[in-house]
Amino acid sequence: MRRRVLVVTLDTIGDRMAGPAIRAWEIAQALAAEHDVRLVTFGACTRSDGRVSLGQVTVDGFRAEVERVDVVVVQGFVFATFPWLQTCEQVLVVDLYDPFQIETLEVDRFKPRAERQHALRTALAELAAQLRRGDLFLCASARQRDLWIGHLTAAGRVNPDTYDADPNLSRLLTVVPFGMPAEPPRQATRAIKGAVDGIGPDDVVLLWGGGVYNWFDPITLVRAVDRLRHEIPTLRLYFLGMRHPNPDVPEMAVAARTRRLAEELHLVGSHVFFNEEWVPYERRADFLLDADIGVSCHFDHVETEFSFRTRILDYLWAGLPIVSTRGDSFAAMVEREGLGRTVPAADVEALVDALRDLITRPDELASARAAVRRVAPSLTWPEVLAPVLEFCREPRRAADAEHLPPIATPERPSLAGRVISDVRAVGHHLRAGGPRQLLAKVRWRLASNASRRRG
Repeated sequence: MRRRVLVVTLDTIGDRMAGPAIRAWEIAQALAAEHDVRLVTFGACTRSDGRVSLGQVTVDGFRAEVERVDVVVVQGFVFATFPWLQTCEQVLVVDLYDPFQIETLEVDRFKPRAERQHALRTALAELAAQLRRGDLFLCASARQRDLWIGHLTAAGRVNPDTYDADPNLSRLLTVVPFGMPAEPPRQATRAIKGAVDGIGPDDVVLLWGGGVYNWFDPITLVRAVDRLRHEIPTLRLYFLGMRHPNPDVPEMAVAARTRRLAEELHLVGSHVFFNEEWVPYERRADFLLDADIGVSCHFDHVETEFSFRTRILDYLWAGLPIVSTRGDSFAAMVEREGLGRTVPAADVEALVDALRDLITRPDELASARAAVRRVAPSLTWPEVLAPVLEFCREPRRAADAEHLPPIATPERPSLAGRVISDVRAVGHHLRAGGPRQLLAKVRWRLASNASRRRG
């Protein structure tokens, strides 16, 4: 039976898309094979597609979008803005692949404490609203599943109704990792080797395949490249995208530090290269297939433990051996399956040794490539989205839908906290998108407040 499904994201849907928009796009594409699917965003929408209805939605128009469908798949900060979602009759699938309540601790790490507290309260209020109402929750890994079972238990959702319906709780919470295309990548044109000034067709390219955020450690990688360039003069490090496609995401402190270090070491333009713009989604294969090794370095903290590094999927898709910091679920897979090398956090010496070994030992490099080819098919979008497809064929309310916990009224931040946050937000939006973006955000705030009052 065909269902009407609405997929909701806050991110830009266009040629250049970050992880949340890519995931929403791929979920919509997969569901469209069996259902009538509409994908909407509160951000910009410039893509078109014959199988999926796409569009930008306003705060005032969102309720009508929801009421027209049977199932809603939602991610990000939506529930706290629209309290009426708590009592709507639609089946709600909540995508928790990004633990934003932990991520915000790193995103705002270098901001004043009052602003950080405000951001954390906002994240926790959103999470509480999601956990109270969702009928099915998605997470990205077994490790994340442990985290979310704890949250669901604290929220009262692990109860006699949900437990008796399924003691494993898989009817309430299921693992749906980020995926990769089932079709192999094809290179339309050279994008790095022989195409970027300073990078020759036979150079060895290390690829940093995504954004540079505060929870990553590109500093250690740049120092390792500085050490290795004397042994391997053809070594090149390429950062794929410095500017996030969503204008609401500013450049983070670690990105500025990385640029500054590369300049101080006189590496920019000779051994370290920054691609300033985000690469279009359909063009990323041109870059990936010009690389020799995919790298991912991060710090040893709780964000790492529960993260799911989506850039690693692109490395696997392109057949790239991987060098990664230990600590997250992907590093464990790299070690278990022999996909490359893992190193301790912030250890320049270990990173130098791992990169040197892969680059200078052809047999080890070939073995890692073979392991990547063996593992990659199990992580394609059709494989990982199977639980979502199965659920939407027979959507159901959660077993405890008739006995949901009381609706909590989130704590309102102090006046000082709101003022500080609003003043900083005005400055950011003016810098990122000028008066037009600032006006759009003011309209969003006013409409959101009105939506809350209407309930």
